[in-house]
Amino acid sequence: MNVFRREILKNTLSSPLGNIKYCSRIVTRRGHSYEGEGKTTINILNKEVEHGLLIDAFSRLGFRLNNKMNIIGPMAIFPRIALSWNVGCFEDVNEASLRLFTVLEPKIDILVLGVGDEKITPDISKNIMNFIRKYRINVEVLQTDKACSTFNFLNSEGRVVAGALIPPRAVKITDDDRFISGKPVFEKMTYLD
Repeated sequence: MNVFRREILKNTLSSPLGNIKYCSRIVTRRGHSYEGEGKTTINILNKEVEHGLLIDAFSRLGFRLNNKMNIIGPMAIFPRIALSWNVGCFEDVNEASLRLFTVLEPKIDILVLGVGDEKITPDISKNIMNFIRKYRINVEVLQTDKACSTFNFLNSEGRVVAGALIPPRAVKITDDDRFISGKPVFEKMTYLD
């Protein structure tokens, strides 16, 4: 490090309380890390609203989006807008409730249907798939936790995707959820935390 940079660091890092130094340092490394093509970088997409809407969280009541908006109940979500979807439960999903997704322009590539925590059987998804595929739209019927992840992934890729999501009736709190919340694993956690 040259003398000029050392003096700048000494003057900027010294405390007004005397000889106490701050712990942070400015470190400049040249030639020690890879600087060429293909350098790995990380972006937290949920914090960048300009990349479109992403689902941050869900509960029995509804969904929280990356723009801090909360949707109560089922929702229809698109890359840039989210709407309340007028269905009560998975049994209410029919041709009339799905017609919205067939008239959009530009036409969506894929519809991700989150059915709450219902067990998905071929009979459940057969009628939905036949109706949606009649309009040449791909459809993926998943439980809501997997549907949220799938929607986020496809939307962050820039695909023309829509999500029709029903909140689950029950949400299981895992050790990972407790770890992320900062609560000890053995301490009871409520949905209000």
